[in-house]
Formats: sequence, structure tokens, C-alpha cells
Amino acid sequence: MKNLLLFILLLATLAGHAQYNPEAINKKAVAIYEKAITQLQDGQVKEAIPTLQKAIELDGNYVDAYLSLAGVYAELKQYDKSVELYNKGRNIDTGYFRFFSLPYSTSLAATGKFSEALNAVNNFLSTPNLNERNQQNGLRKKRSYEFALQYAASHADDGYVFSPQNMGDSINSSTHEYYPSFTIDDSIFVFTRKGEGIRENFMESMLKDTGYYKAQVIDGNINMEPSKGAINISQDGEWLLFAGYFQQQGFGNFDIYISYSTPEGWSDPFNLGGNINTEFWESSPSLSPDKNTLYFSSDRPGGFGGKDLYVSYRQANGKWGAAANMGPLVNTKGDELAPFIHADNQTLYFTSDGLPGYGGFDIFVSRKDSTGKWATPENIGYPVNTVDNEGSLFIASDGVTAYYAADGADTRGGLDLYKFKLRPSVRPLRTLYVQGYVLDSKTGNGLPSSVDLFDDKTQQPVTHLQTDETGFYFITLPFGKDYTFLVNRKGYLLYSDVFRLATQADSTYKKDILLSPISVNSSVTLKNIHFKTNSYQLEPVSLIELDKLVLLLKDNPTITAQVNGHTDNTGADASNLKLSESRSKAVVDYLTSKGIAANRLKWKGFGASKPVADNNTEEGKAKNRRTEFVITGL
Repeated sequence: MKNLLLFILLLATLAGHAQYNPEAINKKAVAIYEKAITQLQDGQVKEAIPTLQKAIELDGNYVDAYLSLAGVYAELKQYDKSVELYNKGRNIDTGYFRFFSLPYSTSLAATGKFSEALNAVNNFLSTPNLNERNQQNGLRKKRSYEFALQYAASHADDGYVFSPQNMGDSINSSTHEYYPSFTIDDSIFVFTRKGEGIRENFMESMLKDTGYYKAQVIDGNINMEPSKGAINISQDGEWLLFAGYFQQQGFGNFDIYISYSTPEGWSDPFNLGGNINTEFWESSPSLSPDKNTLYFSSDRPGGFGGKDLYVSYRQANGKWGAAANMGPLVNTKGDELAPFIHADNQTLYFTSDGLPGYGGFDIFVSRKDSTGKWATPENIGYPVNTVDNEGSLFIASDGVTAYYAADGADTRGGLDLYKFKLRPSVRPLRTLYVQGYVLDSKTGNGLPSSVDLFDDKTQQPVTHLQTDETGFYFITLPFGKDYTFLVNRKGYLLYSDVFRLATQADSTYKKDILLSPISVNSSVTLKNIHFKTNSYQLEPVSLIELDKLVLLLKDNPTITAQVNGHTDNTGADASNLKLSESRSKAVVDYLTSKGIAANRLKWKGFGASKPVADNNTEEGKAKNRRTEFVITGL
């Protein structure tokens, strides 16, 4: 609305300099036009449309009426109509129109006509005696349009179609909705809705077969304080993080709080403390899927611009470590806001007005490599990014479906929540998950345990977490890789499993894990010990499990064990027996090389004599090629 009022002021200023003759305009049209200007000044934008149209009907050469109506449609983001009306005004008087080439360029750019927009802004910049403010505005828009053309030239047309869909009346209302956030299975959907005055309400909706239920205000004290905003739900649905101004708990401005899911509903909010919050502004929290990393924005001193992105890591004791600025690769002299870490735990989206873009705040993406280093942020491109300001983005676990707030032509009122398919080149990894309970195999009681996920290709840890007191765990699995999954607890045998997701079809894993107490004759099959074909040379991926086995033996220095090797039935029995013996010895040799006393370990090969599956299938043969670890003494 501010831009529209400036536009009206410009019209009033230029009326005396018009090349067309205002005195020749139909007097009734002028009177009606003046009524429309009053409506616009009073904020009655939509009501002014038929009034301006009436003025044009009375006098088809009324340039100011065309230009005002073009400005109104631009304000309503109906840019095609805006461009059409600007063109009509320009055709009547090109000289007078030059002063309006700047807003005209904005409407052109909003429809994707960046080359025409660049011509329009260059025409504006050639206007004699432009003041410094107009020059700066024109040059800023020129840089944006040049960026847009360069981006289009460097990104081949992939056939991408941007078609956002309004999420409908169950979610959106006559006021603003923004900051969408979902659990990994999409079953719980939370967002923020603008209330009266400064009030913002946290809303919740549950997924049903036909869509989402009518959103309701989240129960509990989480909604008691009116001044709050950005909300983020953990991927497992157990935590809510949000920004708010709680005078009795805060450090002086907006702080980040957490609420926990309980059988009675969401808990009272807790301030995340001085390692996260300061006397300055903190907001837009985004929690990693393993709940070990928190990203947020703050305007505290010592950054690179106004608002910067920060990161904090949860310590072994459950406390959050001191937040650190994410550095100049991400942060600029402008503002960085609304970080969102995807369920793959390696793709970060955020908004910035300091990086090259289309104008205002654009959405950018940065990807983390295997060493934990973030790549240079990439603009996710038009038409998601536009000449307007883009806000928070959320992307579902499928890596395709994205959600954001916009005031589209079909809005129920103000900002609505929309969903759309993300351009393939800027998508995160499709992500699955596994969840369940770690239990004692004899008593069935839950066991708080350590859970680790490793990338088989790099042998690097992907996720480390502790189960809760009931033994519950939740871990995300980015699609396209193979993983080794390990569970440890002192006094129990190691548990291992393998998730082959490099080529496997989508699936959700729910797996309760039974840990066996360490006792004589208790055993575990090591699921990811591999050797080169017809060889006893260990493949690198095997070291993931073997290193955990080393820790088990060091934590329990009195136990003795035997490593048993098994093969499938391919080849001669004698050869298989010898190969299995050599392979079991290779495992023992590795363990002793890591400091385990040789007198604690034995090895034995069984060849193909003890199959656990059908050797007539490749899957069965793979199960029979195994390495077992058996406790022989305590």
C-alpha cells in the first residue's frame, strides 16, 4: 500500500507536466477519478477499481486513470492486467509515461518479462534530472533484471511449471497464514495465523484420507502470550520450537522457546537459555531431523549485516551449546531470515536480501558436503522468487512438495499457505525414516541407548542420537545412499542393520530392536562385514561395524569371544571352508590391530555348512555369507 501511495503522489506531481492536455479531459471523468484517489488514500484499493474504470469509460484518453488502475492491479499482484493498462497509458503519451517506466518495469518483471523490464528501467534511468533516490531505485532494479536474465541463460529450460495450489478453507482464513511446518510423515501440520493487533496464534491440523482437518488453535499455554511468531515442529512430532516475547521468561526481546509433546498435550514453553537467546532479537528456529542442530536468525551485534543466521549444537548432556554465526558464505550485509533444514539434514534453505536476486527477499539453497562444509548459496530461481519479498519455505520429506505463504490471486485474505512442486535442480534428497523402540531381549523393557547412522560410501557418521528413557528412537534416511545402522548400550551386544536406499523403492521402516545382554554364548550377526570376491581382504565399509566392536571389547575388558565365518554354497566345500576361516581370522586381526589382546579372541570357519537361508536365491546366498560374533567367556 505504501508503494501505491507513492505512485499517487507521483501522478499528482507530474500532472502539471503532462504533454497530453489534462484540461481537455472530460470533467465528469476527472471528478470520478478524484473520488478514486480518495478511495486509494483511505486504503479502499479494490473499491477504487470500478471507480477508475468508470473514469476511463467517460474518457478513453485519460492517461492518469490508466496509470492509476495499472498501479492498483500491481498492488493486488494482478500483474498481467497491470502491464496491459500501463501499455495503454504509454500509447497515449510516451513522454509523460517515461516517469512511470520504473513501476512498469516491476510489473513486467513480475510476469517474467525481464528483458522488457530491463528496457523499461533503462528508459527510466535516461530521464533527465533524476534525483539520487530515483537513480538508486532504478539501478537496484536494473541489477535485479540483469541477474534474472543471467540466471535464465545459465539454467537450461527443464520444462518446470510453477503451479501453486491454495491449501483451501481448512487451512486458510480471511487473515494471514504463514510459517508452515510438518512432521516427516505429514500427519501433523502447524503454522502461524495472524490475530487481532499484535496477537499471533499457533494453529494445528491433522492429516486425514481426504486432506487436512479444519485447523484449530493449539491448546495449552503455548498460545497464551500474544506476541510470538515463527513455529517449527520436530520431524518426529515431539517438540515445538517457536519465537516469542514472554516478558517473564525472556532476555529482553524475541527469544526462542520449546514445548514438548506430553500425554496431556503440549507442555508450557521453556526458554532455550543464554547460549541461544540474547537481549536482542532471535527468531525463525529450524531444528535438524535428529534434533541435535538448531538454526535461527538474530540481529545481535557482531554479525555481518542486520540479521544473520546462527547455529547451535546440542551437547551430550542435552544442553544447547553456544550459538555461532554461520559466517560470510551465508550471511551478508543485508538480512538473512527463515532458515529451513530439510529432513535430509544436508540441504538448507533461507531468505536473503543481500545476495544477488530478483528484488527484495529471495529464497536460497545451500548444501552440506560429507565434511560438514556448506556450499555457496544458490538462488532457487524464478518463478518461486519474484520481484516481491519471499518468506519462509518448507519442503516435505519427498523432496518435491514445497509449502510457502503468498498473497496470490485466489487468497482467502492476505497471506495464504500454498503448496507446489519444487524445481528438480534445487530439490533436497527424498528422505525416509525408521523409528521404533530399543528393548531388552529378555525383559522387554525399554533401553536408553546410543544410535548411529553411517554413510557406507564415505564411512562417515550421518547421525548420532540417544533414545529417550523409553528406548524410543527416530532417525531419518536420505534416499539414494546405503547406510549402516548401529545401536549400542553398555552391557549389551552391539546391534547392526543395513539400509540399502541407493536403489530401493520408497518404504517407511518401523523396527523394534532387541538388545541381548552380554552373556556366555550370546551372539550377534554383523550385517555389513564385506570382503572382496573370493578374498579375505576387508572392504572399507566393514570398518564401521568393526570399530564399534572394538569399543564394545574395550568397554568390557573381561569378555572373550569367537568370530565365526560363513559362506554360501558356491564353489567347492574345501575352498569355502578355507575362505571362511581366512575371513574370520581377518576380522580378528583387525580387532587386535586396534589394541584388543589376542588371547581374548578366537576364530573359526564353517564354510557353507550352516546356512540360515535358501542358497537357491541371491538374497538367500547373501544372508548365508555372514560373520558372527559369539561371547565365549566373561
